[in-house]
Amino acid sequence: MSRIERAIEEAARARQQQPAAEPATLVPVTRLVRAGNPEALLATPPLEIHNPLIVAAGEGDLAAREEYKKLRSLVVRQTRGESFANTLLVTSTFGEEGKSITALNLAITLAQEYDHTVLLVDADLRRPALHRYLGVQPEVGLIQCLDGSATLPQALIKTGLGKLVLLPAGGSVSNPAELLGSKRMLELIDELKHRYPDRYIIFDTPPTLPFADAQVLAAGVDGVLFVVREGVATLGDIKESLSSLQRARLLGVVYNDTLFPRKKGIYYY
Repeated sequence: MSRIERAIEEAARARQQQPAAEPATLVPVTRLVRAGNPEALLATPPLEIHNPLIVAAGEGDLAAREEYKKLRSLVVRQTRGESFANTLLVTSTFGEEGKSITALNLAITLAQEYDHTVLLVDADLRRPALHRYLGVQPEVGLIQCLDGSATLPQALIKTGLGKLVLLPAGGSVSNPAELLGSKRMLELIDELKHRYPDRYIIFDTPPTLPFADAQVLAAGVDGVLFVVREGVATLGDIKESLSSLQRARLLGVVYNDTLFPRKKGIYYY
């Protein structure tokens, strides 16, 4: 039995053992399965975030915020070593599984640590969402950096959320897989990876089963975080998705949007 199957079965058994009298509360649960100038950034006024899903910015459920802190610790543990595996890709099997929310909350949580700056790249060139969650309207982004109509400094947005910088998508294109697999994209990843030695670069990408974009980009990054939302993809779909990413280094699986009851401040897993 795979580790993903065990994680899903653990959640199913936990639900079966829940006391019937306790009302269920939605709490995202994190399961990680093995497989510029910081001072200037901190001086930037923070964006006002009103979306309750962006819990790392101080909104929404405190328990969910703690789960992202646990995820941060596990990611740092797996990426810090003899070499810094600082380029990460976040994807899922299908849409609506929370990959963009996971990427954004993780990025903010990492950026709140003193030791890290974070660049969050919206590489979903089909349906970009990160700028909407942050409430910004960028004129240029990744697309323009790749086609040469804008420079990287022109496209970067300081969020003021810790030491987090956003590289928005800059729109949508009809050939995203070809653009993400281009020589210019590989050069850009290499430039981002080595420009700042303490920076994490997190790429939000489209889901894996409908599109090839994540598979193309995964070949150029250090690791992949895979988001599984309870009740959306079947186990067969998840296995097929992970098989398509088998050439990449899977850092772990984030098991998302799971129902657990609360009782006297304790979460039952």
